[in-house]
Amino acid sequence: MDYDVLIIGSGPAGQHAAWQAARMGKRVAIIERKTKIGGAGLQTGTIPSKALREVAYLLSRAGAGGMRQALAPDGRTRHGLLAEAVRRKEMVIAQQESVILQRILRLGVALIPGEAAFVDAHTLKVTDASDKQRLISAQVIILASGSRPRRPAHIPFDKKTVLDSTSILNLRHLPESLLVVGGGVIACEFVSIFAALGVRVTVVDSHERLLTYLSEDVVAVLEDSLISMGVTFMMQEKVQQITHEGVGTLTHLASGKEIYADAVFYAQGREPNFEKLQVEQAGIVTQAGWLEVNQHFQTSVPHIFAVGDLIGRPALASTGMEQGRAAVLYAFGGEQHITAENLPMAVYTIPEISYVGQTEKEVQQANIPYVVGRTYFKDSARGQIIGDNQGLLKLIIHAETEKILGVHIVGEQASELIHIGQLVMNLNGSVRDLIKNVFNYPTLAECYKLAALDCVHQLKP
Repeated sequence: MDYDVLIIGSGPAGQHAAWQAARMGKRVAIIERKTKIGGAGLQTGTIPSKALREVAYLLSRAGAGGMRQALAPDGRTRHGLLAEAVRRKEMVIAQQESVILQRILRLGVALIPGEAAFVDAHTLKVTDASDKQRLISAQVIILASGSRPRRPAHIPFDKKTVLDSTSILNLRHLPESLLVVGGGVIACEFVSIFAALGVRVTVVDSHERLLTYLSEDVVAVLEDSLISMGVTFMMQEKVQQITHEGVGTLTHLASGKEIYADAVFYAQGREPNFEKLQVEQAGIVTQAGWLEVNQHFQTSVPHIFAVGDLIGRPALASTGMEQGRAAVLYAFGGEQHITAENLPMAVYTIPEISYVGQTEKEVQQANIPYVVGRTYFKDSARGQIIGDNQGLLKLIIHAETEKILGVHIVGEQASELIHIGQLVMNLNGSVRDLIKNVFNYPTLAECYKLAALDCVHQLKP
């Protein structure tokens, strides 16, 4: 065998699999078909969109003072803002790429450029940019080739006016108006970004509300914020057709309505990247378009593992990293990597949303006796200082055991704050542990104690 382990894809899941294997003294190689490393997480997804969001967020804070009204009529100021956002995005990508590459080289991981395809269960054919081919074999193979935006054939994507989550990152001029098709995580994040940059944004989605799996009161805070930024919602509507109209677009809805916009952002899910891998040559079974794995991330072929977006939900960079490590630990020693039971999720909108555990609806469906404690950021000194009047921290606790069932936060630093509640839950703590804890003052973290006190006041004496 050429290597102990071959990893297909250099995204978050592939990187962490490679680093774990290298630290165990294994001969490791990553095969990457793109010219740059990092996968969608670094190049076209997580990192670039969050870098853009940071610039938009800073503008949204200034926007409260009327900055959007001060934008130049010809759009030069607005385009300057986009240029700054793009510059920041590209700087962050370059820095992260350097960090990843240095770590790969330091650990002795080989980086092989090219497109991989199975020849048999232990052998891959790699075709480089000049069409040269080589066969590479390994004892263990880990598939971490990620996913891409879903692009239905009837949607006329052109990377200029009809965009997906990859091409929208390459815009160099802000449209005056943007129609966003979708109400999920990616859609909502870009709605926030472009609305904060002064674009007139319209959202079309078939659901009754955005982010239907989240707590309604948390989503309501986000919706109010987006409305205040000028976003228009057309919910329970379906797109029938999108056509190019002059220099813009015309979207035809099933209800008969038509919407003209300078550009359309189509955000209706993602699909896995494995069609060129020829997994059937290795005997790998797929399930409903995704790679099927067991609890150890093994495919139907025991020495071939699949991690990250290839296996479906939750399809997060954070979980993909842990899956990559878990696959390697099990492959070389049978060690089962125990991941924390309660995993945090974040939506990087403006304001941020983050949560861990169950929602009220899920608790009700399970017939669990519960109590909800809430604190608005404006009730804390730090919230008043930063001017976050809408932020909300919500605790759901078991009315009898007092264990924390769920934490839901919307507001500034939600993605950071969530880890306090997550840690208490994973350590089997109770709401009274939050009350006993001393938080710096003034901080947003103090909202945990205020919400915990609200819960305890509702419990039976």
